[in-house]
Amino acid sequence: MGQSTSTAAISSRREINHSNRPKSKSTALICPMQPLEDNDDNEIIDGGDPDYISELPDECLACIFQSLNSGERKRCSLVCHRWFRVEGQSRHRLSLNAQSELYPLIDSLFSRFDSVTKLALKCDRRSASICDDALVQISRKCRNLTRLKLRACRELTDAGMDAFAKNCKGLKKLSCGSCTFGAKGMNAVLENCSSLEELSVKRLRGITDGATAEPIGPGAAASSLKTICLKELYNGQCFGPLITGAKNLKTLKLYRCSGDWDKLLQSVTEHVTSLIEIHLERLQVSDVGLLAISNCSDLEILHLVKTPECTNIGLLSLSERCKHLRKLHIDGWKANRIGDDGLIAVSKNCGNLQELVLIGVNPTKQSLESLATNCKNLERLALCGSDTVGDPEISCIAAKCIALKKLCIKSCPVSNQGLEALANGCPSLVKVKLKKCRAVTMEGAEWLKNNRESLAVNLDNGETEQQDASASDGAQENGGAAEFPAPAVPSQMAAAAAAAVAANNMARSTSRSSSMKWRLGLLSGRSFVACTLRRWSSANSNGRGS
Repeated sequence: MGQSTSTAAISSRREINHSNRPKSKSTALICPMQPLEDNDDNEIIDGGDPDYISELPDECLACIFQSLNSGERKRCSLVCHRWFRVEGQSRHRLSLNAQSELYPLIDSLFSRFDSVTKLALKCDRRSASICDDALVQISRKCRNLTRLKLRACRELTDAGMDAFAKNCKGLKKLSCGSCTFGAKGMNAVLENCSSLEELSVKRLRGITDGATAEPIGPGAAASSLKTICLKELYNGQCFGPLITGAKNLKTLKLYRCSGDWDKLLQSVTEHVTSLIEIHLERLQVSDVGLLAISNCSDLEILHLVKTPECTNIGLLSLSERCKHLRKLHIDGWKANRIGDDGLIAVSKNCGNLQELVLIGVNPTKQSLESLATNCKNLERLALCGSDTVGDPEISCIAAKCIALKKLCIKSCPVSNQGLEALANGCPSLVKVKLKKCRAVTMEGAEWLKNNRESLAVNLDNGETEQQDASASDGAQENGGAAEFPAPAVPSQMAAAAAAAVAANNMARSTSRSSSMKWRLGLLSGRSFVACTLRRWSSANSNGRGS
């Protein structure tokens, strides 16, 4: 009864739609939830076009599915048995709600999605998660799994992780957060997954405290591990043997982990000297730890975020040995322990510096001039919450930083006078962000834009409360900012842009029409993919023609 009613409603809409179309054209009527038979290969779709989709090999059809979003893929899987099969077999990434109700569905679910290599299991904190039996069953169905993400799966134990690791020995990336298994489960993964390259652990609740804590070692992954990230761990130093034993470790990230890390960093850098990237955030680490890090002579990226015990002395010792440093982020937390002396040392020893982010640090014209003079490749500079960065310092940057491309200034005593210096300085500058600089006005930003048309200027006068600047990009963009984009000056670029806009508008119009027909049931799954292919082809041809 429901199906006939749906068909009748669709038929009436079909008649209304046909009243505005030539009488010679017809559209195949397909109930939205009724799959087509596989032998409907000669169907005429979308106004008389042959159904070439049925002639595509499964591999080509799978490539098309890869270009669709999740909702479109689900709808396409309802078209016919073949599409249902190909869509399931071509899906390599799957994210599931890992509540306990998932267990009875595992067999049927992974019989369809039998090619999954990247799996995310996420549970609501207020719900009961899957248990060991469910994880073991998944591991039997997904033996080719290379990536696994576990979130709030609190019913998993060491035994479940051990059985999982024995079935999925090809695992390359493991990320777990707010889980309750402990050191034995983690060691089981490291002992069995010899190809593990990335390990991320956040709030692992099952690690015991004190002297009874079982150490976590690298196991069979000693040679393969490239990245280790530890976040918010009360007993994070249990991972010390793991970090020390990872012979080819490239990236180490430690965020908000309790304990004294100076001694552990000394031990790590005595055995692992291949580190290229180190992040330390809200960690108990001092100049002793920075001196230990200086043993990593190939270090290129260093983030020191809210580590108030680090001073100019530690930064000096590190810069003297880590001469390949390219990116340096320092959040001094207004402690004034790092300043001109440390920055001048960096400028003299790290000539390859390309990106510098200073938050809560007070550099003066002296250190900024040294950085501009010695770091000829400095392209990105962010100065946030610095009481000493005013118009003279901005003028110094404008005069000296010839390679600078992006400049971010937040909560600094800069005025319109400092912007005047940027109008004629920094010849490579393409973007300026100004945030919470109260002395900078909208008129000043407009003046800078008008006098340097190739420059994109983003101004936030601070009237709306915003988030703090992050160490990753210096400042966060937001809806309260005034954007002054740089125009495309050459006429050829303007013509190309106009042609691209026209092609995009046409593609959007076709997409909206196709999506509406899909929702009304007037367009079959085959027609939907055919329209998508024609839309891409039309947009690409117009883009090339312009």
